[in-house]
Amino acid sequence: MSTLPPLHILLAAPRGFCAGVDRAIQIVEKALERYGAPVYVRHEIVHNKHVVNRLKAMGAVFVKELDECPDDRPVVFSAHGVPKRVPETAKARNMLYVDATCPLVSKVHVEASRHHRNGLEIVLIGHAGHPEVIGTMGQLPEGAIHLIETVEDAQGFTPRDPQKIAYVTQTTLSVDDTAAIVDVLQQRFPAMAAPHKEDICYATTNRQEAVKALAPRSDLVLVVGAPNSSNSVRLVEVAKRAGAPDARLVQSAADLDRSWFDNVDTLGVSAGASAPEELVEDVLTQIAGFRKLTIEEVRVASEDVVFKLPREVA
Repeated sequence: MSTLPPLHILLAAPRGFCAGVDRAIQIVEKALERYGAPVYVRHEIVHNKHVVNRLKAMGAVFVKELDECPDDRPVVFSAHGVPKRVPETAKARNMLYVDATCPLVSKVHVEASRHHRNGLEIVLIGHAGHPEVIGTMGQLPEGAIHLIETVEDAQGFTPRDPQKIAYVTQTTLSVDDTAAIVDVLQQRFPAMAAPHKEDICYATTNRQEAVKALAPRSDLVLVVGAPNSSNSVRLVEVAKRAGAPDARLVQSAADLDRSWFDNVDTLGVSAGASAPEELVEDVLTQIAGFRKLTIEEVRVASEDVVFKLPREVA
């Protein structure tokens, strides 16, 4: 055992799975129970390879597009949401499909469609290429939604009619970055319609707040999550911005390097919304193998949100 002093762990709460991720995983598990294997899943159900590999072992088959699925087996759409053409294609092929889109993402789809019906031009604040952004943009005809990724994009955007625009956002963005972009847009277009209720989801906000609370006290912050998980990557950025001298994304305990902890007395630990708690436990167990640990929970909110399962699997 090391001669170093005990390592003080600041454990973020809330961390890890959110209600939308929990629901999406349950949908695949229950579809396998009800219909037997294989059940096809379009795209990673959530952005975490440990979750995906566990579901594969149970009989889930992950595909990029519907044309890789047979007509006679169920297909589940991922939690990030899909363009309108996907369920339309599934219907045309008489497929049994189950939509695992997070209800908070569906809310953004409904908002965007309503603004479009009301004749407004729509700005979507988000990251190009993210499945959630592709899904939201795919709710409406080509050109109806403009993607804005940065403050610079917001400064350069020219609407057809400044009196007739609205904005929606990806649900997993940095709260602070998004606020800066919205500020620019609202200064330029005071008539711009805003969401009734914040689009960035409660879980993203809570996880960022918890990291902000522990970052200034930490020598290093570890975020357990996948590199393609938007909300996990944002947590690393939030930690650095909130005062952590260093912050790193780790997919699992296998990514840890002992040398990282040589000059660390206080370690902040969190996990993205698609990372299972067992991965956090594995990370702590591995560190406990070479340092004695003291653990303090840093809680900023309690979550009791549960989303109903769709009737196809309920």
